[in-house]
Amino acid sequence: MLFLVAALLLFGVLLGTAAHLPVPVTLLAAAAVVLWLVVFFVRERRHTGEGASR
Repeated sequence: MLFLVAALLLFGVLLGTAAHLPVPVTLLAAAAVVLWLVVFFVRERRHTGEGASR
């Protein structure tokens, strides 16, 4: 329950910040987050693939 409250609080802070930023800055920040998630996904996928083949 505490995790849910913290997640909603963080979500509200992030949305509040994005509402006050210009659209190009918000899109650039979103692109940076997406790029980081893709890199993380690829690294995890590689790591999982190596462990499964042994």
